[in-house]
Amino acid sequence: MFHIFQYQPLRLITQNSLSSMCLKLMLSRPVPFAQIWKSWFSSHSLLGKKNIILMGPPGAGKTTVGRIVGQKLDCPVIDIDDDVLETTWNMSVSEKLQDVGYEEFLEEEGKALLKFSASGSVISLSGSNPMHAAGMQHVKKNGIVIYLDVPTTVIMSRLKSKEMDRIVGLSPGISLKDILQFRKQFYKRWFDIRVLCGGDIAAEVVAEKVLDAVKRYQDLELETFISTRSSRSGRSTEEDSHKLYFSDIVTQGLALDGGLFVPQRGLPKFTAEEWQGLIEATYIERAQVILERCIHPADIPASKLAEIIETAYGENFSCSKIAPVRHLAGNQFLLELFHGPTASFKDLALQLVPHLFAYCIPRSCNYLVLVATSGDTGSAVLDGFSRLHDTEKQRIALVNFFPEDGVSPIQKSHMIGCQKENAWSVGVKSDFDFCQTAIKQIFTNSDFTGFLTVEYGTALAAANSINWARLLPQIVYHASAYLDLVHQGIISFGSPVDICIPTGNFGNVLAAFYAKMMGIPIRKCICASNENKVLTDFIRTGVYDLRGRKLISTFSPAVDILKSSNLERYLHLIASEDGQLVTQLFNQLENQGHFQLRKDLLGKLQQDFVAGWCSDEDCLAAIHSVYSTTGYILDTHTAVAKVVADRLQDRTCPIIISSTAHYSKFAPAILRALRIAEINQNPLSQLHLLSSYSALPPIHWGLLETLKKTGNGDHQVCAADMSALMSHIETLIQNHFM
Repeated sequence: MFHIFQYQPLRLITQNSLSSMCLKLMLSRPVPFAQIWKSWFSSHSLLGKKNIILMGPPGAGKTTVGRIVGQKLDCPVIDIDDDVLETTWNMSVSEKLQDVGYEEFLEEEGKALLKFSASGSVISLSGSNPMHAAGMQHVKKNGIVIYLDVPTTVIMSRLKSKEMDRIVGLSPGISLKDILQFRKQFYKRWFDIRVLCGGDIAAEVVAEKVLDAVKRYQDLELETFISTRSSRSGRSTEEDSHKLYFSDIVTQGLALDGGLFVPQRGLPKFTAEEWQGLIEATYIERAQVILERCIHPADIPASKLAEIIETAYGENFSCSKIAPVRHLAGNQFLLELFHGPTASFKDLALQLVPHLFAYCIPRSCNYLVLVATSGDTGSAVLDGFSRLHDTEKQRIALVNFFPEDGVSPIQKSHMIGCQKENAWSVGVKSDFDFCQTAIKQIFTNSDFTGFLTVEYGTALAAANSINWARLLPQIVYHASAYLDLVHQGIISFGSPVDICIPTGNFGNVLAAFYAKMMGIPIRKCICASNENKVLTDFIRTGVYDLRGRKLISTFSPAVDILKSSNLERYLHLIASEDGQLVTQLFNQLENQGHFQLRKDLLGKLQQDFVAGWCSDEDCLAAIHSVYSTTGYILDTHTAVAKVVADRLQDRTCPIIISSTAHYSKFAPAILRALRIAEINQNPLSQLHLLSSYSALPPIHWGLLETLKKTGNGDHQVCAADMSALMSHIETLIQNHFM
C-alpha cells in the first residue's frame, strides 16, 4: 500500500491499459493513473497491517518520534537498535561494532533485518540500516519509509553531547560530517516521503508532521488539479467528474475548456524552520525538497524524482551553484539564470520537464509536443527534449513555432542549431502572440486532435509555461535566491526582499509570487516591461486593453508579448477560484480586445505586484552604464529589469533582479550599447567580435559551439494560417512516427 515496490506495478498495469486504448486518448478522457491508486489507497486505514518506518541519520530523533507516533496510533513501537539488533546479538550495538568492525557490522546488521518481520507497527531504523540494500528492500515491502531530514549542522550539534561509539564508520581521519554526507545517498534511495526537521523543533511536532506525511501519501484527493475556467464546484462541464493529477496535467498541458491547470487546494506551505533547514543545502537538494512537496509520490516517487533532478542539473550547467546570486551594486543583486546549455532562464525548467513528461506518459503511445516561443524557450526546449534516452525519443517528438522575423539573429540561429532527430523549429510569418494563440486553438480543436489520434496514434502535449510543470522549477530558483542571500549573510531569514523580473508572459514573475505564497519573505514582485507595456498598464489601471495596440519589435524580444497567458492563473487565484469570471474576462479579451478588473480585484493585484517599463534607449544606456561602473554586462532583458528596479525600489531592502539570459545571445544590441564597432549581421561574426574583446566577460560556453555547427542549417517556414500550421504538424508526425 505504501511503498514504491507495491504501487509501481499498478502504474504499469494502468499505463498498459491506457496504451492499448491509445486511439481514445483524445476522443474520450481515460481514467487517470492516480485516480486508480486513490481508490486503492482509500480502502486502507492510516496504518492497517502496514508499518510506518522512520529513517534518518543518528541524532535525528527516530526513537523518540517513533514512540510518540506509536502512542498516537495505539500500535506497537519497535526500535531496531534496542529491540532487534541487541536482542539478536545479546550485546550492545557499540560492543558489536567494536567486536567485528565496520564492514562486517553492516553485513550482520543487514542479516538481522532480513530475519525481522512486523505489521501494523512504528519502526525506528538505525542510522546505518539504509546502507544494506537487501535488508532495506525486505523491510520496505511492508511499509512506508519516512525520512526525518535534519540539517547536518543540527545533527553535529546534537551529537556533541552524546556517546559516539555507536556510529558506524566513525574512525580517525573520517569526520562525523563526512559520514553524514556519505549516508545521504542511501537515505535518498529508500524513502517514500520526507519530513523536514529544523533545529529546535520538538519531537511532538515532528510526530505530527510524520502523521501528516502519511496522510498525504495515502490521500491523493488532496492534490488534484482544476482548470482556471472551472466552476466553483471544482470542475468544468467539459472535464465532467474526472479527477486530474500531476501525471495527467503534465501530459495534457492545456485544459479542454481552454483554461490552464492549477492545484485545486493551492501550493504547499513551508514553515520558517523548514526554509531555514535548506539554507546550507545545495541547489539540487533544495529543488528536490520543494518539488517533492509539489508532486505527489504516487505520480513520481521521491527516488525517481531525485534521479530526474540529478540528470537535469547534474552536468548540464556550467556553474555548480546552478542559479548563483551575485552582488551588482548597492542593495541590488543579480540572480544569474543563464548558466544552462542554451544560455537563458528557460533551461532551469526545460532541462527538467522533458524527463517529468517522459516518466508520466503512457509507455506505448506517441506524443508530439507543441511549443510557441518568443525566443529563448525555443532553443531550451529543443535542447531539453533532445537529451531524452533514445527509446524515449522514438515516441516523443517536439515542434517549436517561433516568429520568423521576431527573434534576434543569434536566437534564430541557435534554435536552428538545436534541432535534433526528434525536435524541429518552424518559423511562422507572424508574431509570438499568433503562435501562442494558434497552439491553444489546436489543443481545443477536438476534430484535429481526434484525427491525429485515430490516424496516427499520436497525442499532442504542450511545453510552454501554460504547462504547470514548467512553473514549478521556476519557484525553486526564486526560493533558492533568497536562501543564498541568507547563507551569504546579506540578510537574516525573515527579512524581506523585493524581486524584479523582465516580464512578458507572466510566468517567471508568477513563479516568484508562488514562492512568496509558499513562505519566502518576498515583499514586492516588480514586473518590468519593455515598450510592449500591456502588463504595466494593466497592473496600474486594472484595464487589459489590446485595442489599437501593435506589437513593437524591441532589443528584448523574449518579452515582446501582448497576451500574457499565465496572468490567467493569477486572476483565478485572486478571484477566489471563480472560473466563470475568468472565462468571462478572457472571452471578452478574445472577442472585444479588452477587459477591466473589478475594483476589489484591482486592489489585490496592486498589493501583490508593481510594474514599470523601459524604452530601448534606456535599456542600452543601462547596459553601458553598468559595464562602465562594474565591468559586468547585462543582457537586454536584465537591463530592462535594472532600469525599472532603479525607478521603483525604495532602497529599504535588497532587491533581486532576475538575469534571464546571457548577454552574448543579443550581440548586436550589446555591441551597440557598448559602442564597440560596426555590427555585422552574421550571428557567428557577431559572437566572434564580442569574444575578440578581452576586456569583456567571456561569451556563453555553449552558444558559440552551437552556432558553429549551425552553418546554413535549414528550418521550415510556415504562413500565419491555422490550416498551414496543422498541415505542418501532420507532416512531422508522418515523418517521425510512421
